[in-house]
Amino acid sequence: MSVTNDTQVSRAETGYAIFAGATNGIVDYERIREIADSLVPFGRFVGVTITEVGPDRAVVEIPDSENLTNHLGTVHAGALFLAADIASAAAAAGAVAPRLARVEYMVVRDARSTFRKPAAGRIRAIATVDEREVRRVLASDAPEQFDLDARARLYDDADGLVARFHFEFACKILAG
Repeated sequence: MSVTNDTQVSRAETGYAIFAGATNGIVDYERIREIADSLVPFGRFVGVTITEVGPDRAVVEIPDSENLTNHLGTVHAGALFLAADIASAAAAAGAVAPRLARVEYMVVRDARSTFRKPAAGRIRAIATVDEREVRRVLASDAPEQFDLDARARLYDDADGLVARFHFEFACKILAG
């Protein structure tokens, strides 16, 4: 079965347990990407696409769409935030992949943004997470609550930096 950005996941399948098949034994990052790309209805509605998930980063794209612009014709700050949020969550999923199916929750506790210049056209969000905290969480099988920092950089088609985001996630992971 292939999951696409048009696929809707049923409520019975939501949550991080849906990733179990992609994280048992050898981690399948492409399958994690496919599942994560299908999970956020608002992201699908807007057309945000997760193009890469790995242990070190995730990449998300915002399409070049008039529907995502503001009154000045540049990409709306809300669309930029959405891409950064989804990229950061996908980067966190890739980073904790060996224990991903055991995550009970991961929610944004705090977010900060710095806009560098007006964004136009297709935008890529490239996100990473704090490797030290990930190593610590992966070194244990214990249940715990933890914070995870993520950073996203957003670039236009000319590879110009248009914005930076920092997210603090509050997470809880079950034993195993």
